[in-house]
Amino acid sequence: MTDLNLTAAPRARRPRPTVVTLTDAAAARVREIMGKAEKPYAGLRVGVKNGGCAGSEYIIEYAEAAGPLDEVVEDKGVTILIEPKAILFLIGTVIDYEATKLSAKFVFKNPNETDACGCGESVTIQPAAETDS
Repeated sequence: MTDLNLTAAPRARRPRPTVVTLTDAAAARVREIMGKAEKPYAGLRVGVKNGGCAGSEYIIEYAEAAGPLDEVVEDKGVTILIEPKAILFLIGTVIDYEATKLSAKFVFKNPNETDACGCGESVTIQPAAETDS
């Protein structure tokens, strides 16, 4: 009987896709908000929750600490913590900040969105597809 060596050579890992990036306006607003917070925070937590007429809503909240499975994104001097269950839904998203005479808000430009409700508060999001690159 022949002794077979079934161990495979280690495979090089492909680079991980960036989950989210911030525009300059969004980064400046986050720095401003964090500077005025009532206590120091680890960053902003970004996620997706079920709700709204289109099925999903984005959430942004202060994060006191990074969770053990959070994706930590450092961009333009800002720390963003992505909830693990939201990562596949947010891959490739650009977070912007828009201010007009009547409103100011963070805007998610997400390539995984397939639909949005008329009021713009809720979206339909599909998980990011695997790429062969």
